[in-house]
Amino acid sequence: MILFNQIQKTYQLGNQSVPALQGIDGHIQKGDMIALCGPSGSGKSTLLNILGLLDMDYQGEITLDGKAYPTERLAAAKVRRQKLGFVFQRFNLVPVMTALENVAYPLHLNGYSKQQQDELALQMLEKVGLGDFTQHRPDNLSGGQQQRVAIARALVHKPTLVIADEPTASLDSQSANVVIDIMKQLGHEMGTTFIVATHDPRMATRCDRSIALFDGRLANPASDIRGMSWAS
Repeated sequence: MILFNQIQKTYQLGNQSVPALQGIDGHIQKGDMIALCGPSGSGKSTLLNILGLLDMDYQGEITLDGKAYPTERLAAAKVRRQKLGFVFQRFNLVPVMTALENVAYPLHLNGYSKQQQDELALQMLEKVGLGDFTQHRPDNLSGGQQQRVAIARALVHKPTLVIADEPTASLDSQSANVVIDIMKQLGHEMGTTFIVATHDPRMATRCDRSIALFDGRLANPASDIRGMSWAS
C-alpha cells in the first residue's frame, strides 16, 4: 500500500513562490492500476517526480509497504533501484542494446548474475509477447513493441511500484490497447501497483481507479473515472 499525507511542493521563481501541490492525502492499494489525471499544470509531473524519488524537496509523508520514503539521496537511489520501475512516453530504451539487454539492465544494477539476468529478462519478454524479439534493437521494433520492452524492463526486478508517464500517448489505438492490457494484467498478477499519468481516455477508463489533480489539489480521490473531463 502507498499512503500520502499532506504532500506539498512549492517552486521558487525569482521572488515568487508557485505552489505545485497543496496538501495531497490518499492511499493506493497493492496491485491497483491508478490513472493520475488532470489538465497540464495540475501537478501530475510534480507528483510523479516525488513518487519516483527524483525530487525529494517536498513537505509531507509518503510510505511504501509501511516504510517511510527516504530523505537521503543514497538511500533514495537504493529504493528507486530495488522497489520502483518506470515507463515513459518515449520508451527510453538504450538504442545500442538488444531487447533482452534492455530488460536485463535493472537486474544488472541489482547484482544478479549474468545467467539470472538472461533467464528473467527472457521470461518477462515472453510475458509481454516478445519472446521471439530478444535480439532486436529498439530501432528494429515498432512503437508498441518498444513500449512492451519498456514495460518488461520496468517489471523484471519485481518492483512494488511502477510509475508510467503518458505510456500510450505515442501509440496508435491498437498498440495502446495491447499495452494497457499488458500493464493491467501483469500488475494484478504480480501485485505491482501502477500509477499512470495520462491525458488519454483509452488509458484512463481502463484503470482500476483515478486520482484527479486540479491546481495542485486532489479532486475526486479514488473515484470512478467515467464522465471526467479530458482537457489537456
